[in-house]
Amino acid sequence: MSDTIEIPLSKKKITLLLIGAMAFVACGIWITTNPDIFTKNIFRITNPEIIRMGGIAGILFFGAAGIYGIRKIFDKKVGLIIDSNGITDNSNASSIGLIEWTDISEIRTKQVMSTKFLLIDIVNPEKYIGKAKNKLQAKLMKANMNMYETPLSITSNTLKYDFGKLEKLIQTEFKKNKNAR
Repeated sequence: MSDTIEIPLSKKKITLLLIGAMAFVACGIWITTNPDIFTKNIFRITNPEIIRMGGIAGILFFGAAGIYGIRKIFDKKVGLIIDSNGITDNSNASSIGLIEWTDISEIRTKQVMSTKFLLIDIVNPEKYIGKAKNKLQAKLMKANMNMYETPLSITSNTLKYDFGKLEKLIQTEFKKNKNAR
């Protein structure tokens, strides 16, 4: 039986993400209330209503990210737990809790722009999509499924842990535990 490894959430990283989200909301408000400025100076779009809609979209997206960040700052749960049962994920908005080793077929790394994340390929994706706590989480998981062929991903963006070390740790534990049951 493996030891339990607990990786806490990084309040510092979450605070920085929250500050960034608030800055983008502020920019979205400015763009929404002053679209004419942007038709002349920055964007090649000349229709102020299209610019206003972009500002509103930014407010909604980054506002939701900010609300999530506020919730995570006060979250007392451990960010990631790795044990003989599997990986219990509480690190992002699409986290589903326990991902059992027996359900995992492969773990791979993907990078989108500067963000690296682990994709957890599972035998029965619908089992995990069915565990979604709400419709938004289910939509996020389905979007992951469409883009990456798995609904589950883990990043170190909100964890007190380096991504390279996290990747090695999870791959090692997967190899050790995948046939243990």
